Amino acid sequence: MVSNLEVQNVTKYYKKFRAVHNANLTVEQGEFFTILGPSGSGKTTLLKLIAGFEEVSSGSILLRNEDISSKKPYERNIGMVFQNYALFPHMTVAENIAYPLKKRKVKKQEIKQKVEDVLKIVHLEQYAGHYPSQMSGGQQQRVALARAIVFSPPLLLLDEPLSALDKNLRQRMQIEIKTIQENLGITTISVTHDQEEALTMSDRICVMNNGGIEQIDTPENLYKYPKNRFVAEFIGEINLLKGTLLGKEDGTASIQLTNGQVVANKTRGQSLNTKSVLIALRPENIQLAEEGKVLRNRLKARVTSVIYVGEALIVLVKTKEEEELKIKIPSLLAHAITVGEEIEFGWNPQDATILEDENTHVNASMEAVSS
Repeated sequence: MVSNLEVQNVTKYYKKFRAVHNANLTVEQGEFFTILGPSGSGKTTLLKLIAGFEEVSSGSILLRNEDISSKKPYERNIGMVFQNYALFPHMTVAENIAYPLKKRKVKKQEIKQKVEDVLKIVHLEQYAGHYPSQMSGGQQQRVALARAIVFSPPLLLLDEPLSALDKNLRQRMQIEIKTIQENLGITTISVTHDQEEALTMSDRICVMNNGGIEQIDTPENLYKYPKNRFVAEFIGEINLLKGTLLGKEDGTASIQLTNGQVVANKTRGQSLNTKSVLIALRPENIQLAEEGKVLRNRLKARVTSVIYVGEALIVLVKTKEEEELKIKIPSLLAHAITVGEEIEFGWNPQDATILEDENTHVNASMEAVSS
């Protein structure tokens, strides 16, 4: 694939505060790439650096192999959809969409044709003469998208594009924007703090935290194989069991849990540079131990809560070592489970991910400093 955008060793300081640290990423031609992270992670700052609204402190940003790091926003020719849409209230829908073409001194007849074409793409042909105030949030969002793509930019940036919409409309717009993006083949970078939105829309996701990039991967790999505790806890729900690495053989690790029990988990080529590890286990990957079911790893725990959520039963349990776990069982497969009863459950080696226990490093460093 052809690289459309490259961010090379980019760092951004605001006086002494480091908002982005040594960011490196590549976005391919036609890719939908999402920058995901909590508030203060640096994701919006990174988007502003790409757009040109902020200057890099160090590093380079390349668009189609051209260094645009020092260019003004209007010189970068990038399309952008802002969080609040930023539509001109005194202009009609057609005039709003035509605005970037007029600024580029495109001929009137060509502007008319391009506006008509893009209105069809966003399904707003009958709203050309309306004003933004006469339209719903979802319709305004489409107008903003149409204005951003009408001049065929090499790159489209979306800044929390769906945060102002209610849940049902947000879910519909996720699919609609992704469909438009795929049909046009336009390279797109979106910023969001919404994990579900990122998983639904993205070809790849960049997870940021404290100004740094934690992991860049496909939605499936991020969810199934997080590289560290932050990614595991930030993407979806996770159970973390403390353990000690005893050894590795043929791609499988033997781990002793806090109760002394030894379990097996796939390593997937991980080096694992510490004996203290965490077993990261998604609630839906835990199964109730039933007669005849093959489960390599089994545990027992007491049920503390049972929650019905429609398609699934959420069962909260606590082990004798006071470790709490969440189990998600499809409603159709769930039998009667009551609070207070002891249940046996388990998982197979391929259904969990092994992480290094980063708290061990922190505690060791603190002990070294105190001594």
